[in-house]
Amino acid sequence: MNIRLGLMILTALLGFSGIALADDAAAVPVPEKGDTAWMMVSTLLVILMIIPGLALFYGGLVRAKNMLSVLAQVFTIFCVISILWVVYGYSMAFTDGGGLNSFVGGLSKMFLKGVDTAVTVETFSKGVVIHEMMFMVFQLTFAAITVALIVGGFAERIKFSALLVFSVLWFTFSYLPMAHMVWFWGGPSAYDAPAGFLFAKGALDFAGGTVVHINAAMAALVGAIVVGKRVGYGRDPMPPHNLVMTMIGGSLLWVGWFGFNAGSNLEATGTAVLAMVNTIVATAAAALSWMFAEWVLRGKPSLLGAVSGAVSGLVAVTPAAGFAGPMGAIMLGLVTGAACLWGVTGLKHMLGYDDSLDVFGVHGIGGIIGAIGTGIVVNPALGGSGIFDYATGAVATEFDMAHQIWVQMQGVGTVVIWSGVISFVLFTLLKMTMGLRVSQDEEREGLDTVSHGERAYS
Repeated sequence: MNIRLGLMILTALLGFSGIALADDAAAVPVPEKGDTAWMMVSTLLVILMIIPGLALFYGGLVRAKNMLSVLAQVFTIFCVISILWVVYGYSMAFTDGGGLNSFVGGLSKMFLKGVDTAVTVETFSKGVVIHEMMFMVFQLTFAAITVALIVGGFAERIKFSALLVFSVLWFTFSYLPMAHMVWFWGGPSAYDAPAGFLFAKGALDFAGGTVVHINAAMAALVGAIVVGKRVGYGRDPMPPHNLVMTMIGGSLLWVGWFGFNAGSNLEATGTAVLAMVNTIVATAAAALSWMFAEWVLRGKPSLLGAVSGAVSGLVAVTPAAGFAGPMGAIMLGLVTGAACLWGVTGLKHMLGYDDSLDVFGVHGIGGIIGAIGTGIVVNPALGGSGIFDYATGAVATEFDMAHQIWVQMQGVGTVVIWSGVISFVLFTLLKMTMGLRVSQDEEREGLDTVSHGERAYS
């Protein structure tokens, strides 16, 4: 009791003399349970996008003899990237890289050194934090789905062993630098600290238009060209073997994408709600845009077209999810749906490449439209959020659309060149060493039995 009384007297004296005692709870921000719960749910939703979402979406699009191989590829890539992420991936993407800080991080958090449940990181709101381990595992899912997306470019003819080696190398030399360039910064309390190359330029990418979609699409396109066309491509019919599974997978992608986009806000706030709304309306608009365009051109609206259009809308709204107003998101979806229909038909036939599951036509074209379009729909005059100025703690009073579009174009150009060059070098090296594709006889038999010794259907 005497000790307590003494502390009370000391506190009164300090207060009388004008010295304020710090309130530990106020001085040290702690994560809100609601934010933690939301980020855990978002992480699970992104995992749902990959397994089973992407796996079933891709699996239904290939021929029956290759169904199981696609499932195995997506599932295994998720496992591989999960391990690599905690070993060195998170560190290289989200730490200070010293002399190369603008382009890639360092190894100070290799094996998650110093990352435990007691450590927090700041969100996009000053003084608001979440567990760093929560942020780490959320970002893990982004890395995994990006690498898994590439599978669609050369499905039905790639060696399983070559795919795994490529996945490890591409993750290291393409994904990690791009994630660092676009998303690494000091946080709102240290907004002027060194940041990634594109973040420092002011490039906006809310949830991964450049890091995920264009990055993966360029690798898929280069892979399709270097690996070569499927046996009989352009001569033999190669229709999807199970559009029901593609529909189920596409629907799971849409559901999971709410974690992908709204979760990227890192907090359960109004911006997360805005991202959720935009993820609905942009996707719906793109699905209708693709479907009606196809209806006009081919005389019939197809389920595959509607689902593909939905995915293109999800891709396009990803970088703009927290920046666009709902009307801007709808316009983005309407433009993207029709444009991606052209990407998987006109552009593909014009250039003559065999992108098996149209990764570039959807994720490349949609990603480019979304990334550049973000510079338009962020405009407050069009219902966008504007550019937040962390120096003043408010949205900037002036918005220069031409400048922002130019910055967005620089982001697109950087990822196109970076991923394109890295992918070409890696595919070429693997082609010269271990070989990239199975033999023609094995391809005709199907990768289910050739690569895995089992069949999806008996």
